[in-house]
Amino acid sequence: MVAMELEKELRAPQLQMTPYPPKSIILATGETLVVRQARKEEAAILLETVYPLIGVARDYYDIVAARMYSELLGWVRDRTASEFVLVGAIDGVIGGIVTSRMMTEKIGISLHTITIKRGLRIGAQLFAAKMEHHIEYLRQDEVYIVAESPIGFRRWMIEYGLKDLSGEYPAIQHELGGIPTYSLTRDLYFSVKPEKVFGTRPVDPSVLATADILIAPDEYPQIPGFRRNES
Repeated sequence: MVAMELEKELRAPQLQMTPYPPKSIILATGETLVVRQARKEEAAILLETVYPLIGVARDYYDIVAARMYSELLGWVRDRTASEFVLVGAIDGVIGGIVTSRMMTEKIGISLHTITIKRGLRIGAQLFAAKMEHHIEYLRQDEVYIVAESPIGFRRWMIEYGLKDLSGEYPAIQHELGGIPTYSLTRDLYFSVKPEKVFGTRPVDPSVLATADILIAPDEYPQIPGFRRNES
């Protein structure tokens, strides 16, 4: 009983969050990507997917994977306030994951985006879905965003034309550290939405069913520097 009471004290407070409605996206290969909100009971398969990438230094997969691994643990163990996780799956196989959270009712904190199946802009689609959730479904006014890799900087800061907050006074610092913080506002989101946010709703039930049970990828052939430990 004492342990249970202490556990309640340790849990992070949670804001009320509207669920993210699933959508489907047809990729360049003709495959269908189902984007949906992950469930906490799926944390083990998400952790299994991310863990092998912690040792991949190329394209900064190591730091992104290590941070996302801890964010997934914080999410499932209620140590992170108001976090949500979106997943993109092709025939159930995880192609990418994004993490994010609400700092306040009006301000969102974008955490990380990781792409497993590269070359199809799955990461870009999932990042856009994350922004869609913050602005359109959680009805937030602004999302704070940082990049930890050159690819991320090109994809988010440059392609979205995000506002650099590093010169603000007092300085606005993202909780991930001292790297420069950028902002996506509602106005900016809706101005780029036509060219960034894609997908079809509602998702055909038979298509949605393909993503009901998530599957960890067997291999990571498109990720440079990945070597599976065979021991």
